[in-house]
Amino acid sequence: MINNRSLLIVGGLAAVAWLASNSLYVVDETERAVKLRFGEVIEENIQPGLHAKIPIAQTIRKFDTRLLTLDTDTSRYLTLEQKAVIVDSYVKWQVINPTRYYEATAGDEMMAIRLIQPRVDESLRNEFGRLNLQEIIAERRDDLMTGPTAELDELMREELGVAIRDIRIKRIDLPEDVSAAVFERMRSEREREAREWRAQGQEEAERIRANADRRRQVLLAQANERAETLRGEGDAEAAAIFSQAYGQDQEFFAFWRSLNAYRESFSGDGNLLVLEPDSDFFRYLRSAVPNSAE
Repeated sequence: MINNRSLLIVGGLAAVAWLASNSLYVVDETERAVKLRFGEVIEENIQPGLHAKIPIAQTIRKFDTRLLTLDTDTSRYLTLEQKAVIVDSYVKWQVINPTRYYEATAGDEMMAIRLIQPRVDESLRNEFGRLNLQEIIAERRDDLMTGPTAELDELMREELGVAIRDIRIKRIDLPEDVSAAVFERMRSEREREAREWRAQGQEEAERIRANADRRRQVLLAQANERAETLRGEGDAEAAAIFSQAYGQDQEFFAFWRSLNAYRESFSGDGNLLVLEPDSDFFRYLRSAVPNSAE
C-alpha cells in the first residue's frame, strides 16, 4: 500500500511538472511570439514576459526582433548613360509584425533573406539606372540610398512584416574597361576647375594690385603736397626771421654777409677773383685799410 501510494504521489508530481513545463512559456525581451492552434495563429504579437498555453493543442513560435544584417551579393548595375558600376551593399532589417512574418516565411530567417535580397537588388538597379556616373560619384552615399530605403521599407512591411531600417553602400567600383576613361574625364574636369580658380585668383590679384597702386599714388601725392606746403611755410618763416633780423641792424647784417662771402671766396688755395678795385664787393676791405695805405 505504501509503495503504491508513493508511486501515485511521484506520478502525480511528474504529471504536474510536465503540465507546468508545457503550459508556461517565457518570451524574452528581444523576441516577439505568436500562439498557434494546429498551425493557425490565434494570438498575435505576444509581448515579453511569462505566458500560459494549452499543452499539445497550442504551440508557440518566437521571432528575434533585434536589428538584423543582410550582406547582399556584389552586383553590377547600369547607370543612366549605360555605364556599369559594381556595387557592394548591406541591409539592416527588423521583424515588426510577427504574424505577417510567420505567414510569409513560416518563421524561417533564411526564407526571409531569400525574399528580401531580390527586392533590394531591384531597388538599387532602379536607383542607379536613373543617375549618371558623375551624379553617383558626386553624391553622398547616405543621400543616394534615402529613396530606395523608404520605398523598400514600405513594400516589405506589407509583404513580409519586416521593416527595412537602412540600405548602405560599402563600395562602388568601376569595371576596368571604363575606369581609365572616367578617371581621365575627372582629371580633365579638375584641371578645368583649377584653371578657372587660378584665373579668378589672378584677376583678383590684379584688382588688388591696381587698387594698392592707386592708393600709393594718392598717398604720395598727398605727402608731396603736404611736404611742399610745410617747406613753403618754413621758407616763408625763415625769410620773415631773416627780414626781421636784417631790419634790426641793416649795416651789421650787410657786414656779416660780406664776411661770409669773403670766407667762401678765399677758402681754398689759388682762388682768383677778377674784379674792379672799386667794386662794391671790396667795400668793407677798403674801409678796413688806412687812407695812407690807399
